[in-house]
Amino acid sequence: MTKTTMNMTRREMLATAATGFGGMAASALFAEEAAASSPAGRGQGGQTGGRPLDHPAKAKAVIFLYMDGGPSQMDTFDPKPRLEKDHGKPLPLEVPATQFNNNGNILKSPWSFKKYGQAGIDISELFPEVAKCADDLCVMRSMTSNFSEHTNANYFLHTGNGSQGRPSMGAWVTYGLGSAAKNLPGYVVINGGLIPNGGLDCFGSGFLPPTYQGSIFLPRPSAVADLNPLEKTEAEQKRKLNLLKRLDKSVLGNMGNSAAVDAAIQNYELAFAMQSAVPELTSMAGESEATKKLYGLDHPFAPARTFGFQCLMARRMIERGVRFVELTHPSCGHDRWDQHGNLKKGHEDNSRMVDTAIAGLLKDLKSRGMLDSTIVLWASEFGRTPMVQGGDGRDHNPFGFTVWAAGGGFKPGTIYGATDEFGYFAVENKMEMYDLHATMLHLLGFDHKKLTVRFGGQDVRLTGVFGNVIKDLIA
Repeated sequence: MTKTTMNMTRREMLATAATGFGGMAASALFAEEAAASSPAGRGQGGQTGGRPLDHPAKAKAVIFLYMDGGPSQMDTFDPKPRLEKDHGKPLPLEVPATQFNNNGNILKSPWSFKKYGQAGIDISELFPEVAKCADDLCVMRSMTSNFSEHTNANYFLHTGNGSQGRPSMGAWVTYGLGSAAKNLPGYVVINGGLIPNGGLDCFGSGFLPPTYQGSIFLPRPSAVADLNPLEKTEAEQKRKLNLLKRLDKSVLGNMGNSAAVDAAIQNYELAFAMQSAVPELTSMAGESEATKKLYGLDHPFAPARTFGFQCLMARRMIERGVRFVELTHPSCGHDRWDQHGNLKKGHEDNSRMVDTAIAGLLKDLKSRGMLDSTIVLWASEFGRTPMVQGGDGRDHNPFGFTVWAAGGGFKPGTIYGATDEFGYFAVENKMEMYDLHATMLHLLGFDHKKLTVRFGGQDVRLTGVFGNVIKDLIA
């Protein structure tokens, strides 16, 4: 070995290597392409990439209906007759600090409840269409959060941690399952128009490779910004793509292994494939008029039509192998479900926006035989207080609120847990967000304690060092 060779730095050696890591990255891409086209090269469930399952899975995909802002549990899925009885009286409980500490007396629900389905699940008149699907719902009335402020609570709901920069549950699911969609991302966020407090970090990949972060789609035919090529021909576009590959290989050769550059290479490939896949995905020409009506695409309320398009897109994505789809809220003229005032008008408009589409999604998935293998999660970052704020609103409440799930192995027609007689605190089968995440991963075939990534000298997971699979929620 010459002196010059011995004095060469690692970076210089990589830069002068004939093939280097750029060639390795390209080889990996080609190998992945071959694996995707070969059944023998696919992982469990037919996906490319992913980790071996820890046990047989009941579900293979998730649709997350994110109810941004905090729907009131005692006005939706957790009726409290005591509020009617004590309306206008002081709450006879020690009240923890709330977001704004502007708390009045007890406020009864403006809406009535009825029991629906063979299970007799109580659902308010805010959700007349979802109520027809009561026997498919697994209603969890004892969810809690560690945070009472939107941003931290959103991170906690999405990532299992109250700080930004952690992988979202969509990223974890895609990391675990890999992708069954050749021409679409494995994790998609359909942006109805309102990105939650906390921003895009709610959908990020954190310390996982950047290929697992959520891809933002819009609920319209041109769903992805800048997807249409500037080049006039496919051959011209391929030449440009090959040039970008060569440039990226050069960068990899100079700087060593880079997840960001490798992700960029894969994103070029995916974007090229999406140019034909996305227009077909977002075209509803092949959907029957009955299906469009089922999702509310003819609804007189414009935000309901937008959310209906989102839900129909979500079903079409799951059909094409996307693993995790999250829907964010359109605007309906109110501050999401976050009604610190004007509770009646705000909740009525929000529920009118989503009720028809959610029921349509559940019915459509069920009729196509897809609900059994798809988890549909309806959840928010927290609930609301039983006492009035500002005369006609409710403050944030992380101490006991309702989420529900349907399909994917969740036990249908189930009510789990309970809050106290005022709907403030979880008092029976108290659930933490970690428990929800652990149970979802279990239904997807993973032991939440084993789906880990080495980061900062630790084996890090979605559930931290917490979480239990709630067996009573599983069919």
